[in-house]
Amino acid sequence: MKRIYYIAIVLTAVACAGKTTEPELTDRSADGNIVSLTEEQIKNAEIGTGTIEQRDLSTEVKLNGRIDVPPQNLVSVSVPLGGYLTATEMLPGMPVKRGQVIATLEDQQYIQLQQDYLSSSIRLNLLGKEYERQRTLNAQKASSDKVSEQAEAEYRNEQVRFTALIEKLQLVGIDTSMISETRISRAIHIRSPINGFVSKVNVNIGKYVVPSDVMFELIDPDDIHLALKVFEKDLDKLYVGQEVVTYTNNDPDRKYICKIVLIGRDISEDRNAEVHCHFENYDKRLVPGTYMNADVKIETVKASVLPSDALVLYEGKEYVFRVAGTRQFEIVEVRVGESAGDYTEILVPNDKLLHQSFVTRGAYSLLMMMKNKGE
Repeated sequence: MKRIYYIAIVLTAVACAGKTTEPELTDRSADGNIVSLTEEQIKNAEIGTGTIEQRDLSTEVKLNGRIDVPPQNLVSVSVPLGGYLTATEMLPGMPVKRGQVIATLEDQQYIQLQQDYLSSSIRLNLLGKEYERQRTLNAQKASSDKVSEQAEAEYRNEQVRFTALIEKLQLVGIDTSMISETRISRAIHIRSPINGFVSKVNVNIGKYVVPSDVMFELIDPDDIHLALKVFEKDLDKLYVGQEVVTYTNNDPDRKYICKIVLIGRDISEDRNAEVHCHFENYDKRLVPGTYMNADVKIETVKASVLPSDALVLYEGKEYVFRVAGTRQFEIVEVRVGESAGDYTEILVPNDKLLHQSFVTRGAYSLLMMMKNKGE
């Protein structure tokens, strides 16, 4: 429960020149729980009174966390075959589209791969014809079974090799329909596999990239979410679909609306769990790792409340001042519930305090006068 307490001004009586002496400021009863004031003291202390009200109390749970990206939305881009990076315009934060060229690499092994493909294509065509010829001769008993089987084996082996070369070319992004005896490229293009934006660039022009190198890290913002830490005691107050208002420390006035999509049930050693939220409208300025604050409104309930200024904290307990008579105020211990805005719930047993008047403004001034008189 969050409450702001204000330092009260201790009222003192000062005799003014040419005037009669002011009457004694306070008069405590024998039990020490009642303080009496003069009209002037009430005016100077700005004492205000009111009764316990029934209000809709909507409390909030305050959380914090950071923007996170699920593994399926964080893409590391590498290259299946090594090569020298010859071109890229990527910078962190730049948007990319699926299929867009984000880098160009060159290496002689790309030339060799295309050469092998073309040679295999020619050889496969030749072996296919030889296999058909030997099969016809064998059917006419003009050649032996061994010769026919050998022709078939060579044809099948080359067919496997040709298919494997097609897969290798597709793996590095080379379109086989663009290869011919007069058209062989020494470069390959790396394309973005997703729509999103660049989060990291780990290469530079001229660098030799090997398959184990991560050239770029891309993020798909469609599933970027906010991971919040929630204490165990507050978990039962949250539910999937609940609205969350979030903001950053740098710009607390800019609010972002999220919805809870998953509530973790794995309690950590410090007794909290993770709650995952999706942004209704994701702002690209909110990059992964950004720390966020969040307010979650709990279900609204009817409650008996007093203004939070009516409460005073003294020796670890909560008190209010009841109007006990004309210019008389009795300090009464109370139990409090949740606070929301400028109001605090008063847990009233058996309606004991309902319909009575209480000090709602200047309560700390009364407390300080009571303490000073007692001393």
